[in-house]
Amino acid sequence: MSSQILQQLSGPLSNDQVEIIRTAVGDLSVEQTQWLSGYLAGLAAARQGEAGTQGAAFGAREEVAEQPQITVLFGSQTGNASGVASALYGQLEADGFQVKLEDMADYNPRNLKKEQYIALVVSTQGEGDPPDDALAFHEFLFSRKAPKLENLKFSVMGLGDSSYEQFCQTAKEFDERLAELGGERTHSRIDADVDYSGEQKQWIEQWQSVAEQLQKTVARPKLSVVGGADVAQPQWSKFQPFTAEVINSICITGRGSGKNIQHVEISLEESGLHYQPGDALGVWPQNNTDLVDEVLQLTALDGDANVQVDDAETTLRDALTNQRELTQVSKKFLEQLATDNEQLQQLLEGDRKDLIAFMQNTQVVELLALVSRDWQPQQLVDQLPGITPRLYSIASSTDAVDEEVHLTVGLVADERDGQVRFGAASRFLADISEGDSVRVFVEHNRHFKLPENGDTPIIMVGPGTGVAPFRSFMQQRDANGDSGDNWLLFGNPHFHTDFLYQTDWQGWHKSGLLTRIDLAFSRDQKDKIYVQDRMAENAADLYQWLQNGAHFYVCGDQKNMAKAVDETLHQIVAEQSGQGDDYAADYLKQLKRDGRYQRDVY
Repeated sequence: MSSQILQQLSGPLSNDQVEIIRTAVGDLSVEQTQWLSGYLAGLAAARQGEAGTQGAAFGAREEVAEQPQITVLFGSQTGNASGVASALYGQLEADGFQVKLEDMADYNPRNLKKEQYIALVVSTQGEGDPPDDALAFHEFLFSRKAPKLENLKFSVMGLGDSSYEQFCQTAKEFDERLAELGGERTHSRIDADVDYSGEQKQWIEQWQSVAEQLQKTVARPKLSVVGGADVAQPQWSKFQPFTAEVINSICITGRGSGKNIQHVEISLEESGLHYQPGDALGVWPQNNTDLVDEVLQLTALDGDANVQVDDAETTLRDALTNQRELTQVSKKFLEQLATDNEQLQQLLEGDRKDLIAFMQNTQVVELLALVSRDWQPQQLVDQLPGITPRLYSIASSTDAVDEEVHLTVGLVADERDGQVRFGAASRFLADISEGDSVRVFVEHNRHFKLPENGDTPIIMVGPGTGVAPFRSFMQQRDANGDSGDNWLLFGNPHFHTDFLYQTDWQGWHKSGLLTRIDLAFSRDQKDKIYVQDRMAENAADLYQWLQNGAHFYVCGDQKNMAKAVDETLHQIVAEQSGQGDDYAADYLKQLKRDGRYQRDVY
């Protein structure tokens, strides 16, 4: 269809030019095509000549002074900060303002001294650490190389999780440092929790106001392409998810396993959604019916009562099922209940670590059981945070499964006071059956990707469900016919019950695609063995692979596993190189800068 439209609208283009464009845009996604459309419109606006084509119309130009450019700069680990930045960029771009979008991983920080306006959004990882994409930028900004920024105006938005002690720490550091270097805030920093839709809207509106002050009259042409009804494609995204059908859901842990891990297959047919190995699938969960009933019972409320959510009317039951978070506790909700409970008040005023531990191990129903209160339906809905999607590393390649996407989902379950409490999304996905529907979107992660050169060796460390993206890596390398060596380090409690995708790995190893596999089943012997132990046992080989240009990947738990793997890798480099800790630290930093040390951790 795009080729037909291009032929119809070719206008002043030569046949050679048409062919070049057709080749260039042939495999672009809908999102990329829309971005390119905006870029071309901006390019046309910058040129003084008249521009017009058959079937495409440009708005008239008004002569105005050149508008300062706004740079939207983001540092993202899971894609949330990238999404916020893209939303701001898209809105300002659509409004006709001069704006560019920059990933901190690709941005040259020496250009800071040339910037006039920066809108910076960044997430915080673990115990207050910058996301991997922002490490180099963070290091530069806090070094002696950082320039004076007296001409810079900026504002910062932080994304984080208030259940962690260092909430939005990276954003706080960037905000303070930019001001120290002479920058002037356009607005105060915004710190956003897990449900950040309100803060995102506020931040965008603030920057729209800044942009409007910079240029009252926009001299930007509006481009509209005249074509059939099928020219416009739906843009599925986090806040406009695609309703997909579940094809299959099976448990892939054996009988007697202490883990319930599901392999879920979802159809993306007719969605237009595309993904690559390393990307994640966002899933909007529904709260379990039993959990919703328990909330209604504890509050003595009627599930059929009408309530307002985001200016739309619905029932209380629907709001609790689809739109409100019930398995995670917000600090705001705690503060509201603490007015009627001395224990909660002491908790809020006491050691923050105790508060965080309480929030991470308590659900809404447990608080409702603790604090007796006369609730009104709207009051309850207003106090609970909005439900948020969960991201799952994709365990498939489209070259192997066509218009499907596969997930590896571990059921989150914790028994407290004789009652098992489940994670919202993991239980939702564990309970779904063939033919059920699930709302999804693709979260692209261009910093967790296979090497462009298929001859490059890779080392994959993925215990438990962290093995998911490496299944997609192998499917892709198999489909490509890549010749690069592949080494997997996988761990779980027991060989007989917890060897996820065992037949896949054995098949790839037999065929020679999987060059090497080292397993760490922690409870199959007296002394526990983990993936970092296997790394240490094979230190010489691992270092030699790195010296031969291997890319090193880690996926899984950030707090314990990923930290231990990083420390072990540091030790291996220090010892095998014979040059000590300082050399190892610089070595790993360079691996990250070169995109050869990539992590997908949570």
